[in-house]
Amino acid sequence: MIRITEHENIVTLTLNRAGKRNALSAKMIDALHAGLDEIEKNDSMRVLILAGEGQAFCAGMDLKGVIDDPIAMRAMLRGLAKVSKRIRTLPVPTIARVQGAAVGGGCGLMVVCDFAFTHPEAKVGYPEVDLGICPAVVAPWLIKKLGAGKARAMLLAGGTISGAQGFEAGLATHLCSIEDLPTAVDAFALNLAAGGRDALATTKRWLNELDGSLDDAVLQKAADLSADIIAADEAQSRLRPLYTK
Repeated sequence: MIRITEHENIVTLTLNRAGKRNALSAKMIDALHAGLDEIEKNDSMRVLILAGEGQAFCAGMDLKGVIDDPIAMRAMLRGLAKVSKRIRTLPVPTIARVQGAAVGGGCGLMVVCDFAFTHPEAKVGYPEVDLGICPAVVAPWLIKKLGAGKARAMLLAGGTISGAQGFEAGLATHLCSIEDLPTAVDAFALNLAAGGRDALATTKRWLNELDGSLDDAVLQKAADLSADIIAADEAQSRLRPLYTK
């Protein structure tokens, strides 16, 4: 469900579930943890690119198989929260290459990275409240990215926006045409890879400490809040038809 490649000390972790628009199933989240186990041992890595196979970057959560199992669903959401922290705390710069939809949890993976490249026609955002879901797991990272006021407005409004609007809002750090996206990301990654390894790692650790990225209690509470809301009647009535077709 994932693919890991390396070129010139730049590692690319690709979500490889194109038929499901790279949606985050429980098995996908487990695969991401296994992939991060491998990546964290790579002493030659200087940059990580997070990518998605096919037309979507990541279409959010795939709750099939856990919608009727509150315990499994809670474990899945906690797993996603831990994946987000592990990406955040890698000692190298991280880049999200968002060539297509980055929705809900997928947009959460986008903003947890240090940089995000997208194109004007991409679809990004957080439609959780439209489905009766609390976007608690993504909220801590969005607040760090946009600030509390802008994050509040985006999460409460729900829906999705274009890549151009996402760039203007601050979800993405770079905007280019879809044709230029791969080469733009590669060139930027090579430039980052030339930086001082220890300086970059120390800067990341300090920034993570300053902005609260290391607070496990917040991340676990976020997962539990989301799990509680998904298990309640309102969310179940909206979500169940999507997963029982």
